[in-house]
Amino acid sequence: MPLSPEWQVFVDAAAAAFPALGTEVTDAAEARAFLAARPAPVVEPIPVAGVEEWLIPGPVDAPEIPVRLYRPLDAEKTPGVVVFYHGGGFVLCSLDSHDRFCRTMANEAGVMVISVDYRRAPEARFPAAAHDAYAVLRWVADNAESLGGDPARVAVAGDSAGGNLATVAALQARDNGGPDIAFQLLLYPMLDPACDSVSYTENADGYFTTAPQMRWYWEQYLKTAADADDPYATPLGADLTGLPPAYIATAEFDPLRDEGEVYGRLLREAGVDTEIQRWGGTIHGFMSMAWHLPETQRANAAAFAALRRALTRIPTR
Repeated sequence: MPLSPEWQVFVDAAAAAFPALGTEVTDAAEARAFLAARPAPVVEPIPVAGVEEWLIPGPVDAPEIPVRLYRPLDAEKTPGVVVFYHGGGFVLCSLDSHDRFCRTMANEAGVMVISVDYRRAPEARFPAAAHDAYAVLRWVADNAESLGGDPARVAVAGDSAGGNLATVAALQARDNGGPDIAFQLLLYPMLDPACDSVSYTENADGYFTTAPQMRWYWEQYLKTAADADDPYATPLGADLTGLPPAYIATAEFDPLRDEGEVYGRLLREAGVDTEIQRWGGTIHGFMSMAWHLPETQRANAAAFAALRRALTRIPTR
């Protein structure tokens, strides 16, 4: 299906407001400054039971990692816990850019959400973000009970580059003897630096996120060509056995569409219970944009319902 008229209006407005970062803008600091200077829409924050800011221990080369904890409204006494990694090509975005999304996820899925402000490229290239992702996951699992969550029901979630970090955190947990992860929620994950799939050709330009932009993000993140073969950078080449169940959402008009769906099929081949949902007529990043559009609402409802089902299947302590 083509883009809906409503999404076409959004794409046209976004293209006019933002440069194709990585093509017109070639410096990460410049890109961040440009985005920060854009006026943010004035919206009332979605109410949650509580929001807390923490600095938690990181890996040796990053002593502290900022995180933001969201407590859901109307949740069970000891809810499941989701560690969330924001997108932005490993370069852009922040805790604030995904604040609305995390608030909605907390309430709709009935979970505590801990959003991670991992180190960004190119100042901190691979494997910095991957190390931060696992360090936070380990800390959350170790401290879930004291935070009021259930350590037996810990999940990882992320969109785009954050989807990469979510599954990489799960891989590291498996390879390092824990913690046990209950579920992976992967939203149009960024997994393949080759950037040569059919969806990269079909959706190279004209849908807000462009193929040159995605290639630029990978150039910022990876130090060397050899990094592209590291499974903690590109999980498509990893051994996927023993990973937790997954829900993968992809967007029809997205350069990253095919790699997310390939990853889902590889998970299934490895014996991992995986649901793959492609959302027709949508673009990369749509689940945290244009909240008034029905596709965004339906996709978020489906993803959060999958998360709720996965975490409530496990008995609480």
